[in-house]
Amino acid sequence: MGEKIRVMVIDDSAVVRQTLTEIINSNRDLQVIAAASDPYAAVKKIKTEVPDVITLDVEMPRMDGLTFLRRIMSQHPIPVVMVSSLTEKGSETALKAMEYGAVDIVTKPKMGIKGFLEESQITICDAVRAASRAKIGRISGFRSVEPKYSADAVLSRAKTKAMLKTTEKVAVVGASTGGTEALRVFLESLPHNSPGIAVVQHMPEHFTRAFANRLNTLCKVTVKEAERGDSLIRGAVLIAPGNHHMLLKRSGARYYVDIQEGPLVNRHRPSVDVLFRSAARYAGKNAVAIIMTGMGDDGARGMEEMKEAGAATIAQDESTCVVFGMPKAAIERRCVDRVEKLPNISAALFEML
Repeated sequence: MGEKIRVMVIDDSAVVRQTLTEIINSNRDLQVIAAASDPYAAVKKIKTEVPDVITLDVEMPRMDGLTFLRRIMSQHPIPVVMVSSLTEKGSETALKAMEYGAVDIVTKPKMGIKGFLEESQITICDAVRAASRAKIGRISGFRSVEPKYSADAVLSRAKTKAMLKTTEKVAVVGASTGGTEALRVFLESLPHNSPGIAVVQHMPEHFTRAFANRLNTLCKVTVKEAERGDSLIRGAVLIAPGNHHMLLKRSGARYYVDIQEGPLVNRHRPSVDVLFRSAARYAGKNAVAIIMTGMGDDGARGMEEMKEAGAATIAQDESTCVVFGMPKAAIERRCVDRVEKLPNISAALFEML
């Protein structure tokens, strides 16, 4: 076994510091080398030993997490996993943290924190592992993980090919760690008359609405958090709501989305595999699938099914990924038509359409 991933925990709550330390240290490949109650105390400890990953609270006395994040990224970049409460204000703050260079996010409630963190230990430790592999200083994203199931748990694989009585094109996109900024780059480059796009970004509940609203202010296309029955039309981008699966469906020539709870798929809800499988069934060769930066392999099987149904497929290249996990898994299945750098994906989409 190789060297352990060294972690520093920064949080003003002694309970959170203790619980996170216990959770992280329970893994053979992870070790908390220091814990600090605020950024000032953390800086002193970093001078002695530099961690591989930092877990960082957002709201702290003396110096808030965002200010500390900006300083550390400009002076001594270290992969950071933000820890934020599930509030609307917290969601916007966490998204700002992504812009400043944070790799990932773990959510915590305002009450019952110790029990919540203990239940979320897989999520926390996987976020730390992803951060340790991330290319910091590029883009950032969200992550959640739980026991792993396939898309069969939500939608069975179609026995026949998708209906082909429409020529309207749609695109489906999946992303995880690093995806928030990757999606911003991609969607900002699209014209207002782009084909309808359905997006699954691994992101906690309560954050997807703030994420969609932020993108809507930046993009020519209309971006919103998806609701059950929303039509997928030209110029519209629908973001799967956190903690819910999103499926693409069709009624006649109209594409729309269905929102379901269901079990975790590939340890995620929403799952890219679920969206891609539904697109294979209901859009077939009228769809383009795009898989972006992210840890794990969610979306690879679904992309393979889309390819078999006649869809065109694109994967983000390694050099522009924060974590080259999901695209790599799809490429290894030989179901990717084109591998493109992030700035070129929108052009590739229109060429394939």
